[in-house]
Amino acid sequence: MLTRRHIRVKVMQSLYAFNQSQNDNLATEEKFLLKSMQEMYDLFLLQLSLITEIREHAETYLEKSQQKYLATSEEKDPNRKFVDNMIFQVLNENESIQNALEIHKINQWKQDDEYVTIIWNEIRNSLAYEEYMQTRENSFKEDKNFIITIFKEIIAPNDKLYEYLEDKKLTWVDDMPLVNTAILKFLQKLKENTGKEKKITQLFKNEEDKEFALKLFRKTYLNDEELSEEMLGKTPNWDKDRIAEVDMILIKMAICEFLKFTSIPVKVTINEYLEIAKEYSTPKSSIFINGVLDKLSREYQSEDKLNKTGRGLM
Repeated sequence: MLTRRHIRVKVMQSLYAFNQSQNDNLATEEKFLLKSMQEMYDLFLLQLSLITEIREHAETYLEKSQQKYLATSEEKDPNRKFVDNMIFQVLNENESIQNALEIHKINQWKQDDEYVTIIWNEIRNSLAYEEYMQTRENSFKEDKNFIITIFKEIIAPNDKLYEYLEDKKLTWVDDMPLVNTAILKFLQKLKENTGKEKKITQLFKNEEDKEFALKLFRKTYLNDEELSEEMLGKTPNWDKDRIAEVDMILIKMAICEFLKFTSIPVKVTINEYLEIAKEYSTPKSSIFINGVLDKLSREYQSEDKLNKTGRGLM
C-alpha cells in the first residue's frame, strides 16, 4: 500500500519532528516513524470496516421499521437487497480482514456510530441507492459496482467523516487519498468465488520498502553534517536562515539518496522530491530544490561520485 513517495513523506515528517523536538534519541524517533506508518494502516482498516458497519446499521434500520405500530406494507416486507449485498458477506467472512481488525483493535465505529448513521442516511437518500434498489435480486457484479460507487461518491469525500478522522489523527489527513485508493483497488479485485480467501492489502509491498524507510531516516540523520556541507555554495542567493526547514530536509534526503542508495536512479530521486515539495512546502520550493539538485547531480557525475549500479540509473 505504501508507495516509495509516501515513505519519503513519512521520513520527511519524522525528520522535521525530530528537529523540532531536539531529541537526540535515534531509536525513539525510529519508533515514531514506524508508528506513523502503522497508523496509516490502521486508517485503511478503519475505512474498510466502515463499509460493513454501514450494513449492520441498515439491518437495524429495517428491523426498527418492521416493529413500527403502523408499519407500511413496504416496511413489513422490506427490500433487503442492500443488507444482502454479497460484498458485505465477503468482507465479513474474509479471515485475513477479520484477523487484521482484531490484531489492530479496530472497533471505533461501535463507539462513534453517529458517523455511521450520517453515511447510511446519505447512501439511503442517494440516486445510486434508489437505482440499485429498484429490484430485489442480488448479483455479485452489480453488488460490487454499487459498493465501489458509494465508496467513491459518498464515503471517501464525506466532509463529516473527514473531520472525524482529522480529529482522531492529524496525520491521517495526508494519508487519506492513498488509503482510499488502496481500498478501491482491494474492492475492485474481489471475485465471487475467491473473495473470502483474498489476502488483505499489506502496509509495505515488501520488506525492502520497510528497510528503505528506516535506512533513509538513519542515513539522513546520522550524516546531517556531511549532507549540509554538500549544500555549501550551491545556494548562492539564499542564506541558510532563509531556506525553509522542509526544503533543507528534502534536499538532504535527496543528496543522501544520490550518494548512499546505489539502486535508485538520480532522475527518480529528483522527480520524487520535487513532487513532495510542491505538496508540502512553499510555492517556489520545487524550483529552488530542482536548481540545487540538478547542480549537485551534474557535479557528482563529473566527479564520478555517483556510485549507481544497474542500467539507466544516471
